[in-house]
Amino acid sequence: MSSSHHDRYAYRPIVGRPDYDWPDGRRLAIYLGVNYEVFDFGSGLGPELAPSQTKPDVMNYAWRDYGNRVGAWRLFDLFDRLGLRTTALLNADVLDRCPGLAEACRDRGDEIAAHGGSNATAQGALFRSREAHLIADVTERLAALDVRPTGWLGPWISESKNTPDLLAENGYRYVLDWAHDDQPTRLATDHGGLLSVPYSQEINDLPAIIERKQEADTFADMIRANVAQLLSECDRRPLVLGIALHPYIMGQAHRVPALAQVLTELREANDPRIWWTTAGDIAAHVEAHNLAA
Repeated sequence: MSSSHHDRYAYRPIVGRPDYDWPDGRRLAIYLGVNYEVFDFGSGLGPELAPSQTKPDVMNYAWRDYGNRVGAWRLFDLFDRLGLRTTALLNADVLDRCPGLAEACRDRGDEIAAHGGSNATAQGALFRSREAHLIADVTERLAALDVRPTGWLGPWISESKNTPDLLAENGYRYVLDWAHDDQPTRLATDHGGLLSVPYSQEINDLPAIIERKQEADTFADMIRANVAQLLSECDRRPLVLGIALHPYIMGQAHRVPALAQVLTELREANDPRIWWTTAGDIAAHVEAHNLAA
């Protein structure tokens, strides 16, 4: 690869592309990508609610762990109430460190997608052989849920120059790391095409609430505004919105009501243009009909 361009996809503006529909003539595909993550105690990467003064960082570690112990189950209740199937973005280490959590995602019918081993490290700095081993190991471990993952989200959206090639080599259908479009696009790899399914870095509770210091009501308003704008455009082109959530953030008791309100509004509106779906079903539809450029 050249140093000035990734060589994975060519520039192509969203205007002038071939038109197509989602299933049943729908025009806006919306999915919830829920990040189930684990972190190391006393070392490694991890978001911070507030700066810690000492190591080990008990405050931030425990805040993140709350999501797996409490927040996830609170979100399950909400999703069950609204009849929403989600894309569960699972660190493989969740299987060992949070027994029953990944199985709960599977049992409620969520899509199982891979999210690396843990979020204590970023895979982009790994040598090719080590990264290849990581991807193969994560895939094998998640397949123990009796559903082999077809989608990948890198921890910390971190990729090496080899990542798309290694994902395609390991049989992955799509990746969520590239937030460059509102439609699925095709990435070039050494092993054929790999779909990039849109995953928002804007409609994402981690940067919105933790980095930008906003709160749940503002985040809910961002979802409303984004959906309204995409609906105003979708008669001209099919679109995708991935809403990214983390149980240790939006699963907090004071934030769930705002999320519940906006999702309830959207569900009760029953807009015939919206397809509530998963990232995997988006990729499968695109592949089945050879829709992505």
